[in-house]
Amino acid sequence: MILAVDCGNSRLKWGLHDQSGWIKTGSVPLSGLANLKNTWKKVPPADQIVVANVAGQSARRRLENVLSRQVAAPIWVTAQRRQCGVTNNYGKPTQLGADRWAALIGAWSMLRGPCLVVAAGTATTMDTLRSDGTFVGGMILPGLELMKRSLANNTAELPLARGRFSDMPRNTADAIESGCLLAQAGAIERAFAALEPGATCVVTGGAAARIAPHLSVPVRLADNLVLEGLARIASEPPERPEKP
Repeated sequence: MILAVDCGNSRLKWGLHDQSGWIKTGSVPLSGLANLKNTWKKVPPADQIVVANVAGQSARRRLENVLSRQVAAPIWVTAQRRQCGVTNNYGKPTQLGADRWAALIGAWSMLRGPCLVVAAGTATTMDTLRSDGTFVGGMILPGLELMKRSLANNTAELPLARGRFSDMPRNTADAIESGCLLAQAGAIERAFAALEPGATCVVTGGAAARIAPHLSVPVRLADNLVLEGLARIASEPPERPEKP
């Protein structure tokens, strides 16, 4: 049994995987990490615990406290040069965020082909996988809600309000929603245009369902892509380093 934990900047997602599929998943805000002790008492104990943490050392210390009652010691994922069939071409491989690395592995395990891996959360990341499993690089831009908040915080009369998408917005809230959605879609499509033929755009994250309908490229929505990658990392032994 694998307990996969994706500790992001604002929320923690977790899932219990039995090697054939997810038997239970959940999500809590970072402020509610202590509540996981009671939640995890109600699920079967894990033989392996694998964690992707991008929320900093404070969140890690709190999570270590929560996990202290588990029998298995957690594996804190860091990006590698090679793992689970994916090769990392970052200049310094360990600088790649653990969540991005796990998402790349999750996407590769699903598709085994070229893809643009888009995680639409607080930030939007766009990472390119070639047909041989090589991660060649990626980009980061403000996420959908962060774009909207930046307009509200840095302009005098633009509100932070939920609007609706429109091809021709006729009120301010709709104008902001539509503009930010198209900015996200445009960046994604520009990055996708550089991929090899036959590629797929895999979109995950809290804003994925809002952005995906505005993309004109082949799209596959993937819930919990980071957790999928973490389960794959736990299931496969690390690859042996190359001899010098």
